[in-house]
Amino acid sequence: MKEVVCFGEVLWDLFPDEKKLGGAPLNVALRMKSWGIDSQIISSVGNDALGQEIISRIKEQGLDTKYIQINKKFDTGIVTVTLDQHGSASYEIKHPVSWDKIELQSEHKKLVSTSDAFVFGSLVARDAVSKNCLLDLLKIAPYTVFDVNLRAPHYSIDDIELYMSQSNFIKFNDEEIEEICNALGYKNNSLKEQVQFIANKTNAHTICVTQGKDGAILFHKGVFHTQKGYPAQVVDTVGAGDSFLGTLLSLLLQGKSSGESLGKACAMGALVAQEKGANPIITETMLSDFMK
Repeated sequence: MKEVVCFGEVLWDLFPDEKKLGGAPLNVALRMKSWGIDSQIISSVGNDALGQEIISRIKEQGLDTKYIQINKKFDTGIVTVTLDQHGSASYEIKHPVSWDKIELQSEHKKLVSTSDAFVFGSLVARDAVSKNCLLDLLKIAPYTVFDVNLRAPHYSIDDIELYMSQSNFIKFNDEEIEEICNALGYKNNSLKEQVQFIANKTNAHTICVTQGKDGAILFHKGVFHTQKGYPAQVVDTVGAGDSFLGTLLSLLLQGKSSGESLGKACAMGALVAQEKGANPIITETMLSDFMK
């Protein structure tokens, strides 16, 4: 069985009427577990009721929580989610919170060094403590997957460039790759040209860009693959990109073709967007029925 380690935020997404379990690395880990991947999550919660509830909820969903630290000084993370009329989400992310303070432990090094993939995002590096832990783990990870997650004001282009340079696999959305290319001095509206620019600059052999309802493009081992989007009745977009990535990475690790992996990833993202919150239960049967 393939083993993947996800590093970063676990938190509560606060919707107007309820809270939902979230955090991009956790969303990816949960989706990968549903595809039969041995997923682990390295994170931190506060020594509070919200943290205890996160731990119990993660256990209920079958993920191990032994690498989730309990921080006695900082609260469990919360994000206020605002949805526009189309279900697109914007976020107000509290800082600092417990997942900003993930401290490196020897067991982390052993776990990451033997993993098949190490998945991380840019948001967790907004604070020096978690950032330093991340940089240490990147040095020993055999295969690194960078889930670019630009959440203003919690990133810098210098840091993004650093993480891209240490990544084997990079996932963007179309707005993110354009912003980063522009910031690095590359002005070109062609998505494939932008991908090629990043590939040449970073040596990442796999680059994926999601395009919302228009599908996604995958550059894998020197070949481009494209997938049209699946029509979706969008409830909210929270976590859709995370389930997309979790599906794509799971299937590629399991030896599925690039085309099949990308197609199922796009369908999964669309299905998640039709549900409320980041982690709805979606079976392979539901996915195949949707794709038909």
